[in-house]
Amino acid sequence: MLTISQLAAYAGVTVRAVRHYHGIGLLPEPERDRSGYRTYDAAAVVRLIRIRTLADAGVPLARVQELLDAGPEEFAEGVHEIDKNLGAEIRRLRDTRGRLARLAAGEHLALPRSVVDYLDRVRGLGVEERYIEMERDAWIMIAAQVPHLIDSVIAKKHEELDDPDMVKLYSLLSGALDWPADDPRVVEVADILERLMIRAVEAGEVGADGFDDQFVDLLDSTLVESSPGVVRLLAILQGRGWRGWTRIERVPAGRLNTELPSS
Repeated sequence: MLTISQLAAYAGVTVRAVRHYHGIGLLPEPERDRSGYRTYDAAAVVRLIRIRTLADAGVPLARVQELLDAGPEEFAEGVHEIDKNLGAEIRRLRDTRGRLARLAAGEHLALPRSVVDYLDRVRGLGVEERYIEMERDAWIMIAAQVPHLIDSVIAKKHEELDDPDMVKLYSLLSGALDWPADDPRVVEVADILERLMIRAVEAGEVGADGFDDQFVDLLDSTLVESSPGVVRLLAILQGRGWRGWTRIERVPAGRLNTELPSS
């Protein structure tokens, strides 16, 4: 007969593990001898080895009892089910690790890869980080609103960066956060934007954006609050028949609102 220490050694586990298996009912507790010690036989060694083998294979302890008592066919089915569940868990953990790796990169927080790549391209134009951060926050909100459209939207933005006017616009906007309202460069930005908008209208690229009016107002207000020069910029464009920023619209004559955007 074996002591608990000898049993644990023969089965390749710790005494603590043996006591745990007793506690959860996987390994029956034997009668104690006259001295008050538990003694084990060969059957206990075999059962403990089977428990250890199943546990080491990744079988949850809650399922070990079921498999120990199962016949060959039921055992095979049980193992197959556990393997299927483990595969799903492995995929989930891989996805989690991937998300954690992206979070470690900072801009990957709540942003798809396509947007991060676009921001990197904009950064490569020499645009200052403060403006990048403002645009990043806008893209975070946009991506959450239209996740099914974001990649196609970004593909279009990449095409726009091939336009020298768009590159020039970014170079100006990079420092615009510090411009006073009367900075002459505000007019230059308005001229560039108008040229871009005219070309977009002529190409039929101005239309539904998938956003509700409240969300558009939220994005526009974020821009307006970023710089006093933006209020004047929007007023200039409105005076030329254009309204909005996130959703730019051509306003028919006689329907212009002559009030300046609030700061």
